[in-house]
Amino acid sequence: MPAPLPPTAPLLGIERITKRFGPQTAVDGVSLDLAPGEVFCLLGPSGCGKSTLLRLIAGFETPDAGAIRLDGADLTALPPHRRPVNMMFQSYALFPHMSVAANVGYGLKGLGLSRKQAAERVAGLIKLVRLEGFESRRPETLSGGQRQRVALARALAREPKLLLLDEPLGALDRTLREETQGELRAIQRRLGTGFVVVTHDTQEAMALADRIGVMERGRLVQVGPARDLYERPASRFVAGLLGDVNLIEGRLGPDEPGGLRTVETALGPIRASGEGAAGAAVVVAVRPERLVVGGADGLPGTLQGTLVEATFLGDRIRSRIRMADGTVLRASAALPATGPMPGVGEAVTVAIPADAARVLSA
Repeated sequence: MPAPLPPTAPLLGIERITKRFGPQTAVDGVSLDLAPGEVFCLLGPSGCGKSTLLRLIAGFETPDAGAIRLDGADLTALPPHRRPVNMMFQSYALFPHMSVAANVGYGLKGLGLSRKQAAERVAGLIKLVRLEGFESRRPETLSGGQRQRVALARALAREPKLLLLDEPLGALDRTLREETQGELRAIQRRLGTGFVVVTHDTQEAMALADRIGVMERGRLVQVGPARDLYERPASRFVAGLLGDVNLIEGRLGPDEPGGLRTVETALGPIRASGEGAAGAAVVVAVRPERLVVGGADGLPGTLQGTLVEATFLGDRIRSRIRMADGTVLRASAALPATGPMPGVGEAVTVAIPADAARVLSA
C-alpha cells in the first residue's frame, strides 16, 4: 500500500521502483517518501526484496523502472560515488591493517580537505561514537560493538545526506545488540542524518525506527509507526511478522454502529474492529498479551478453556489454553499480584476484549 507522506518535504522520494533479475521481480513498483532526519526500517524475511531496494537507493543496482530522488534531485542514473549517500554493511568491512583513526578517515580521501580539517573530522567522529583512546588500535583488538561503531563513524565521515544500513547489528549477540541499538539511535538523533535500515529482526526494527515498512515478495505491503503495525496489521503476514498472534477463523457479520463487527467462530461470537463484506471468510487477530485469562467472568464474550501449558518467564507467564473445539490460544500475562496461579489441566476463563481483536481477510 502507498506509504503516508511525511509532514515536511521528503528527503528521499522513491517512485514506483521495479527491479527484475531474469524472470524474478525482486522489487515490484515500490513507492515511498522519507522525511529529513527520519529513521526508516525495511522489515521482512529473506528474499522479500529489502536489501535489493537498499542497493537501488545506493546505486549498486539499476532499476528497470521508476525513479529515486534525494532532496528533489534525480539520482536514478547516477553511479554510487556521485550520490550523497553512504552504506554500512553487516560485515563492517574494516581494513585490518589500518588503525581505528585510519579506517574512519579513509572515506575522506578526494574531498579536498586539508590534513588539519580531516584530522578534526576524524577526532570528532571518534568522540561521537565514544572511542576516544582507541585511535591507534587495529580492528582485531576491538569488541564486536566497538567495530560496529568504527564502521558507523567511517560511514558518516563524508557527511552523507542519507545513511543506508544493511543488517547493521546482525553480527552482534542479543545482549550487545540491544545495547548498541540505543547507542545507534542516540547518535542518529544528535546528527539528524536520515537512516534507512534493513533488518529481519522485528524487535530491532521497533527499537530503531520512526516508521517501519514491511516488505513481502518485492512489495511494500504496510508502512507506519511500530505500534500502528503491531496493533492494526493490514494482513495475516504483517500480524505474524510483528510478533506472536492468535488467528481465529470465522465469518463476518453485518455492519454495526461504532466500527465493531461480530465474527462468528467455532469458539463463539467475537467482537472485533475491521472491514469487509458480511458473510466473508475472515480471521480475527488477537495478541497473546491482550487475552484476559482468569477473572474474566462477566466480561462480554467470556469463553471456557483448559490450561495445557504454563511457562514462567520471570515477570510474565506464557500459557496455552485449549478451547472446547480444540483450538489452542496463546496468552501472555504479568504475574498475579496475589493468589495462586491456575495449574495445568485446570479450567480457566478467557475473554477477548473487542478493542484487542482485529478482523483480517482470510
